[in-house]
Amino acid sequence: MSRITRRVVAATLAIAGLGAPALAQGTFPSRPVTMIIPFAAGGPTDTVGRLIAQAMSADLGQPVVVENVGGAGGTLGAQRTALARPDGHTVLLHHIGMATIPTLYRRLAYDAVNGFETLGLVTEVPMTLIARRNIEANSLQELVALIRQRGEGLNYANAGIGAASHLCGLLLMKAVDTRMTTVPYRGTGPAMNDLVAGTVDVMCDQTTNTTEQIRAGTVRAFAVTTPERIPALPDLPTSAQGGLPGFEVSVWHGLYAPRGTPAPIVARLNQALVKALEDPGIARRFADLGTAPVAVARATPEVHRAFWQAEIAKWRPLIQAAGQFAD
Repeated sequence: MSRITRRVVAATLAIAGLGAPALAQGTFPSRPVTMIIPFAAGGPTDTVGRLIAQAMSADLGQPVVVENVGGAGGTLGAQRTALARPDGHTVLLHHIGMATIPTLYRRLAYDAVNGFETLGLVTEVPMTLIARRNIEANSLQELVALIRQRGEGLNYANAGIGAASHLCGLLLMKAVDTRMTTVPYRGTGPAMNDLVAGTVDVMCDQTTNTTEQIRAGTVRAFAVTTPERIPALPDLPTSAQGGLPGFEVSVWHGLYAPRGTPAPIVARLNQALVKALEDPGIARRFADLGTAPVAVARATPEVHRAFWQAEIAKWRPLIQAAGQFAD
């Protein structure tokens, strides 16, 4: 090969090398995007994710395909995302567990804090404090008095270590400064079944899991754990209105990409997310779940990351004090 030929080949390769990234970014997404949901199909996070995926597909011009990668408290799906190629074609929709995993799981195969780019918050699902329908209390103040009187003589049901109901229980016991006997289940369904049957006494879970039971009268509801009452249960007071200020928790959801995803792709995914959150159809479907899309100002990568870090700091001491770890 002559010197001139070698120069021509080198120049051609250089131009191709420069053009590839630009082309990749300019045509993103170039194929379907996989949205990993780290829980089983049919649950509240899966429902939220599928609604968002469908709406984002319309803006991106490519299908956003949901893949359920459940197990290990949501860490398997998170790990798969963190270790995926950072090209924007793999994203993760996860809930409050992203703030508790770094403390609950002390041995992970991925970086639970620095392994992701934040794309924006999606929604915050309220929690409700409920009990068996024949419990010896008719108001939140009476329930608090009963908990303080009976302590570990009362059973608190949750859907397993790291579940939203587990975290809400930790916050409740801190708020009343009294420990109950914790009864972990393998999922919300079995825990709710035993609460309805009167086998356990108290539970706190998302409105997506409790609203139907509350409306049917199969459980007794005492408070919603948000600063304002919610339209789905307008007669249910907030915890502050019921006499327990500071007992506030919601199951927030956020969207993530692998760390190192280029900024233009992060911005494009965020744009599609914001479009989805502004869709009136999404707002109506979320309302059916007892929740609402976050305000657009909270759906930025920067606000999402700051909120996530604050939540990690909030839950770490509670989990460490309880001494209940998932591994």
